Amino acid sequence: MAEGSRRAADAEFGRALGELETALLAALSEFERIGRRLHPPAIAGLRTELQPVATRLDEALATFRACSPAPGLDDMAQHIGRVGDHAAQACASFLEPTPAPNMIVRVMAAMHELCRAVAEAYPLRRVLPGFDRYFLEPGFREIGVELDPPHAGDGDAGAGGRVGILSANNALGSRGGFSLYVPESYDPSDARPLIVALHGAYGHGADFLWTWQREARSRRMILLAPTSQGSTWSFNGPDVDAPALASMLSYVRKHWRVDPERILLTGLSDGATYTLLNGLREESPYTVLAPISGVMHPKNLENGNLERAKGRRIYLVHGALDWMFPVQIARHAAEMLRHAGTDLHYQEVEDLSHTYPREENASILDWSWGNPEHA
Repeated sequence: MAEGSRRAADAEFGRALGELETALLAALSEFERIGRRLHPPAIAGLRTELQPVATRLDEALATFRACSPAPGLDDMAQHIGRVGDHAAQACASFLEPTPAPNMIVRVMAAMHELCRAVAEAYPLRRVLPGFDRYFLEPGFREIGVELDPPHAGDGDAGAGGRVGILSANNALGSRGGFSLYVPESYDPSDARPLIVALHGAYGHGADFLWTWQREARSRRMILLAPTSQGSTWSFNGPDVDAPALASMLSYVRKHWRVDPERILLTGLSDGATYTLLNGLREESPYTVLAPISGVMHPKNLENGNLERAKGRRIYLVHGALDWMFPVQIARHAAEMLRHAGTDLHYQEVEDLSHTYPREENASILDWSWGNPEHA
């Protein structure tokens, strides 16, 4: 190819790459907004709002694929193309008209596909600044280089141990493993807080990790996202998840330096129910519990958990629009916890349905351990 033609092709590729990056970031951000507003009566309107974002992404992906990558950028082009494919499939799944009985299942499939896009996008933070900013809280976006040293790649083992996104027997479709995020800025001389985040029913730790990864990266916190042994956490029948969680926690504390005074157990829906059941057990290592959109399981009344709750720090979140666990259940749980003598913060969110309120992450961490500069 003549030099002039090559320059023109490279410029065309650069423009297409920039447009695809912009379209992808818009799609990821829109899905985050949609995920926060998920409520069965609102889904038709959310589809209407997503449509132009999805159309722009499809067009940007098609234009990008029509270009020849600039020299040396073939691997990166294939990588961002995979991110685009996952994001486009998430849009298509969400937008597909679905009969009411299957609507929630279809929406959850779209959100699962979105998690694949986010997971594929994370390595792009090193080459595309927009993705670096996406994976940081707004107040931390000016110090990204400090939080992500150039020498620290995912899974790399340095003097302080492996860092980045790690996984143990936690491939999609498997049960009982865990995903782990160790900040790239991890320093073994500095004990770090640990967040243990439990997914909801039929969920997976590899997906739920991304619900907290931005905050963990920004605040230099270790993040453990286990996957339940069965389709949900074992609060009915034998508790097979308790020994597994204890083993995972022991592994993390053995290989990375965890501050024993700053260990948070949190979860969504069934994960929230299990947060209280497991987090209030005898000799629990967790210093703060943050159940979100769950219930107080009757076993807590039978096994002595409420008696042990005195003085425990609990940040309880529930939505006034929750269609699965009506808010009255949460209000009753809050009353029981207060009566038991917990240090309780009850956050009832007026416009929250049965979905994840990402904006509460920062509030939970600030309430738990104060100013993030000292986290």
